[in-house]
Amino acid sequence: PVPHPLSSYSSLGTQPILCGSIPGLVPKQLRFCRNYVEIMPSVAEGVKIGIQECQHQFRGRRWNCTTVNDNLAIFGPVLDRATRESAFVHAIASAGVAFAVTRACAEGSATICGCDTRHKGPPGEGWKWGGCSEDVEFGGMVSREFADARENRPDARSAMNRHNNEAGRTVGVLDNMFLKCKCHGLSGSCEVKTCWWSQPDFRVIGDYMKDKYDSASEMVVEKHKESRGWVETLRPKYNYFKPPTERDLVYYEGSPNFCDPNPETGSFGTRDRVCNLTSHGIDGCDLLCCGRGHNTRTEKRKEKCHCIFHWCCYVSCQECVRVYDVHTCK
Repeated sequence: PVPHPLSSYSSLGTQPILCGSIPGLVPKQLRFCRNYVEIMPSVAEGVKIGIQECQHQFRGRRWNCTTVNDNLAIFGPVLDRATRESAFVHAIASAGVAFAVTRACAEGSATICGCDTRHKGPPGEGWKWGGCSEDVEFGGMVSREFADARENRPDARSAMNRHNNEAGRTVGVLDNMFLKCKCHGLSGSCEVKTCWWSQPDFRVIGDYMKDKYDSASEMVVEKHKESRGWVETLRPKYNYFKPPTERDLVYYEGSPNFCDPNPETGSFGTRDRVCNLTSHGIDGCDLLCCGRGHNTRTEKRKEKCHCIFHWCCYVSCQECVRVYDVHTCK
């Protein structure tokens, strides 16, 4: 089987990088790696933070963004289908690459990029441009060139992946840039304020993309005859919903229920997953356990308690043992 594009990143570490030794790269990615070898560790870091964010956002869902260690395709067969889960993973990984490369450039860890000198508009009242504005256009270009390199087939899945990759870069990173400012003056007074464009915490991007996952648009595949042959495109399945924009996630296949283990779909099931007894949401024991019921056990945990602040300046605490109920799916 062809390795999934995301598997290519996971094997990257820190420099020095031998591009030819990274499994699963297509020729265009290989050329890109050789031309931009000094930012490849940031590409790897970007995919890593994207996967970590996916696992945080889906920690209470039946599918919890599980990765497989001993497989070149790090998500197993889950991403083989054109589901909304696949849409989210492509978008968050693409956003992660753009984010990490942009941040690395602003921190000066690569010589081929740096700060954004194309300030957007004149300074405002009481402040001036300064600091290092993060160059999201360069980070977005790297993500686009590398992540989209294998999505050049005239089929529906490539169209879907390209769309969701771009949505991650646009919605996740570009739309969430904000002005960060610093005060200068005697004893911290704000006589002069310098400001620069900054990316938000990646958690903000993850929360935003999770909303896009929940509102993703279902599409249908259409075939057209063009000069180069048959080309597949996507159109909205339901005319009475607002059509998706370039900022929305799209998919065209239904998701498995993820309740039971299924090696074909990549579902691990929810047996032994910790559930929330008091929640009526998807993380609650009723829904997460798919109606199979749950087991309860007690767990002792050591925690700091009875903490006292001493002048000046340290805190002393005692250690307490607390007993908790832990509920897991049958």
